Parts: sequence; C-alpha cells; structure tokens
Amino acid sequence: MKRKNRRYSREFKIEAVRLTEVDDRPVVEIARELGIHPNNLYKWRAQFTEDGEEAFPGKGKQRGIEEELRQLRRENMRLREERDILKKAVIFFSNESE
Repeated sequence: MKRKNRRYSREFKIEAVRLTEVDDRPVVEIARELGIHPNNLYKWRAQFTEDGEEAFPGKGKQRGIEEELRQLRRENMRLREERDILKKAVIFFSNESE
C-alpha cells in the first residue's frame, strides 16, 4: 500500500534537525518518535547544514540567489522585448522615409 506524502512545516523540520544535534539518541530513534521516516530526517539535516537559516523556504518561496536569478531573467526578457520593438520601429520609419 502506498503511503500518502505528508507535508511538514518549516518550523517542524528545523526543530527536528535541532533535536538531532542536541540529543544523544540515534537519528532513527528520534525519527520514529516524531513519526517520520529516518531518510527524511537525514535529508533535512543535510539541507539545514548546507543552507542554514535559508533552508526549507516553503512552497513558492525561494532562497535569495534563486529569487535574484528569477528577477534578472524577467528583466532580461523585458529588455529583449523592448529591443525588438525598437528594431521594428527603425525598420518601419526607415521604409517610410524612402
């Protein structure tokens, strides 16, 4: 039988990771106590170690660098559209003056 994917809040994940750092018990035991699969807890620990306080941004939220990249891509697209419009205007007006 397939298990239903559960979503955990950012606070829950951070608290679970901190519990593994503070407590001397094995990760497997802590995971069992919290009712989660140990692999989830190991994955959360790795994410928290790598990203620190920016870990687990949540649905639709992005880390700083990803947000900046998204904004720059959007600006790039807008600038290309403006450039294309200006190119068409130059062609239109150069043909009209002939």
